[in-house]
Order: sequence, then structure tokens, then C-alpha cells
Amino acid sequence: MLATYLRWKGFDAIHTTHFPEGHLLQDAEIGRIALEENRIIITKDSDFPDAFFLKGAPPRIVYIRLGNTRNRELTAFLEARWQMIEELLIQDSGMIVLSQEQIISY
Repeated sequence: MLATYLRWKGFDAIHTTHFPEGHLLQDAEIGRIALEENRIIITKDSDFPDAFFLKGAPPRIVYIRLGNTRNRELTAFLEARWQMIEELLIQDSGMIVLSQEQIISY
């Protein structure tokens, strides 16, 4: 759903299900693909931000901290904040953390 939303916004987004391993694709492999293809990882998985802080390096990450959220609520949440998210990505933020309360850029 999120990849579909991002494609609708004009981005070249792919979901892990695009790959043969699907949802079983390992985090390290997702990171490798993101680096090789100059992609940004958008995730709700805290393993990616943890790795970002440990390594202090790419790939770039948008970490969504919303818990269980319906697709409609997630797209509305992103749409309401999209201009800020895009500005932070243009400014080359390494990681953006999104929550109901705030947006943090690293």
C-alpha cells in the first residue's frame, strides 16, 4: 500500500514483495539494495534506525513510528506532512523519524 501511494506521488517506489524473497528479505539485503539503487528505506521496523545510529551511514531512512495504523490513516498522516518530509529529504537528511507528535531529522 505504501509503495502504491508513493508511486501515485510520482516516486519510483518498490516493496519488498517485488523481490523473490518477499517479506523474508533480510535487513542487510534491503540496505544493500537501497545503497546500490540510491533508494530511501521507508519502514516501521526499529532495526533500521538502530543500524543507522550504530553505523552512522547510508542508506537513508524514513522511520514511521505510528504503531498499528490502517492504510487510510497512514496515507492521510503522510499526506498532511508530505511537504516537510520532502523538504527534509531534499536537504539530505540521513534519517527522518515521523510520529504523531513530531518530525525529527538526523
